[in-house]
Parts: sequence; structure tokens; C-alpha cells
Amino acid sequence: MNSRHALALAVVDEDDSAAEQQQQYLTFRLGDESYALGLLSVKEIIEYGGVTQVPMMPGFVRGVINLRGRVVPVIDLANRLRSDSAAVTRRTCIVIVEVTNDGEAQDMGIIVDAVSQVVDIPPQSVEPGPSFGAKVRADFIAGMGKLDDGFVIMLDIDRVLAGEDMVAVNDMKAAG
Repeated sequence: MNSRHALALAVVDEDDSAAEQQQQYLTFRLGDESYALGLLSVKEIIEYGGVTQVPMMPGFVRGVINLRGRVVPVIDLANRLRSDSAAVTRRTCIVIVEVTNDGEAQDMGIIVDAVSQVVDIPPQSVEPGPSFGAKVRADFIAGMGKLDDGFVIMLDIDRVLAGEDMVAVNDMKAAG
């Protein structure tokens, strides 16, 4: 990907305290739902494109991208969370996140409908996730963040991008 594809880069000032950084979240949309990821796991946000399909992968795997010479798996987050694929629009982005699987960090791309903003959500504004009624598996939800205009679903990205159904993706990454 060249520099024109880079939409934004999440840069965290090293002088900030870890506690302050943990309160910052990238918010984004999937369909009519708002979600948030801890800013520390977000590496960059790029324009959707250049995804190469890989045969015999689970339905939530869109393929791979070449990110500065590295093969990065791209996950359709809407399909992974709710079993319905995201439709690609002008605002569709790939958020590059760093996840930890079996103690090893790896980069993965997740497709989101639109990136909203970076927000501060202090710990006292986080409620436990619902145990029922959510469109997302309860173990994928780290909490519900209270914002001025309602709630945002805070995802535990390591859990979303881990598990037995991610074995094929991890095998693909090990081979690449």
C-alpha cells in the first residue's frame, strides 16, 4: 500500500501514562451499531482495497493484504460478530490491529463500515456487557461504554480474533 491509502495513524505519546492511554478508544460503525476498540491495540487505519481472497478460509476471512511487504489477514468483522457480511462503501476501512494469540503478537486487519472518532471513556463510565439480547457473543464484549449520545459496545479484540475457528487464519499467517 502506498501513502495515499493511509487514512490515519494512531499515534500514542510515550509520555502519557498507561492508565490514560487505556481510557482512549477508537469508535467505529458496523451497520447501525457503534463499537469501540482500545486505542493501544490499533496500529493504523487504511482505505479498503487490495484484498486478495484466499481459498478454503472461513466465511469471515475476506483475504489478505500486502501491508508494506507483510501479509496481513483481513477479517470481515460484521461476519465474525453477527454472521452477516459488511457491504463495501466509500467509508469502509480496514483497521490494522495488533492481537496476541498464544503469547505472540500479530497484525490483523478488520473491516469496519466507518471509523467515527477517538474518545475517552473513563473506567467509571464502563458497564459490564449484557449476558443476553446482544447481537454479539457475550465473551467478545469487554463492556458497554457510556457516551453522551448512548452506549458503545467495547470489544475484546484478542477474544474476537482468537479461538478454534481462527485456527485456519493463524495457520495461514504462520505459512506467510
